[in-house]
Amino acid sequence: MKVIAPNGDKLNLMPLNIGPSHGATHGCLRYFCALDGESIVATVGEIGYLHRGFEKMAERGTWQQVVPYTDRLNYCSAMMNNIAYCRAVENMFQLELPERTKILRVIISELSRMADHCICVAAAAQDLGSTTGFFYLFDSREMMMVIWEKLTGARLTNSYARIGGLYRDVYEGFEEDVLAVCKQAEKNLSDVHACFDRNRIFLDRTVGIGAMKPERAIQWGWTGPCLRATGVASDLRKDEPYYDYETYDWNVVTGTAGDVYDRLMVRLAEIEESIKIVRQALKRLTPGPIDIMDPRIRVPSHALAYQDIESLIGRFKSVYEGVRVPAGEYYYGFEAANGELGFTLVSDGSGKPWRVKVRPPCFTQFAAFHELVEGSMLTDSVATLSSINIIAGELDR
Repeated sequence: MKVIAPNGDKLNLMPLNIGPSHGATHGCLRYFCALDGESIVATVGEIGYLHRGFEKMAERGTWQQVVPYTDRLNYCSAMMNNIAYCRAVENMFQLELPERTKILRVIISELSRMADHCICVAAAAQDLGSTTGFFYLFDSREMMMVIWEKLTGARLTNSYARIGGLYRDVYEGFEEDVLAVCKQAEKNLSDVHACFDRNRIFLDRTVGIGAMKPERAIQWGWTGPCLRATGVASDLRKDEPYYDYETYDWNVVTGTAGDVYDRLMVRLAEIEESIKIVRQALKRLTPGPIDIMDPRIRVPSHALAYQDIESLIGRFKSVYEGVRVPAGEYYYGFEAANGELGFTLVSDGSGKPWRVKVRPPCFTQFAAFHELVEGSMLTDSVATLSSINIIAGELDR
């Protein structure tokens, strides 16, 4: 492929497809490169290989039936999607959740954040050739998966949150399992830092690579760890607190250079902050209800439905007709593992959503991918893609 450069030079460029079936793309996405030797002159990102029509599928069922679909957005931290969606619907009702529900949602969210960050950094380590770092981080994640399996019966897509509450209360021994995860995660983090912090190869492959300026990150609409890595201390848990996050003792972690190194290190530091939040939340956890008592919103339990005719009728109407959400258009953002996960919900007052629109965090990150890699080496694009943590399920709804 012969082209003329702006300065008049004749370039003989090689076109190259990376993905959609490639391990380094971490999912069904593709970027098309024009290479001058090993340097990327231009690149175009493409999605559309995993389109499942999430938004239109969500509009066909009741408000409650949308919950299992949200699992499939960022499947590395599925329950955060559940909680974000349920919180958006609950805010449409202006509901106040029981204290135990809020605390459990905080614990589940922070554990999910830890698992997501473990996957991101582990996959990046593998792409850079560090299998040891990969296994250290996946050890912590595996312990979390065991908790999810005990809690919900599933490991990857866990439909745990419900509008107005949770699927069920936690199992006996949940607190001990969570504390064990926190302790092991701290040890594994120490081992990972020992692997990476002074590793010449790791530093050469990450420091100064794929850098983004804070003002450009804001212009692109970046949120979450990628934005904070540029030095912008933006976090919805601090900026627009929910579930009493403002009462917990924790810090917003920021970087300075906005490069691959900072994006990975910010995630590792956020795992430590999540551990602090989880331990504080466990101390606040006291017995109590996990669901609101309003029968118009919360589906009555099986135990009540089998014994009480009113509960049986209520369950029947809730399942078949759905929760009747007040008419209007609403948007609510949630600080998910990758950044701001937002839901725009339009209700016509019926039991089904009239319109569901998702604002996934990694969509804006991938939109700026060409700016991060053009002018760099082909191998640097692999490290850059790993660091922005593209999850195909939420990128291409």
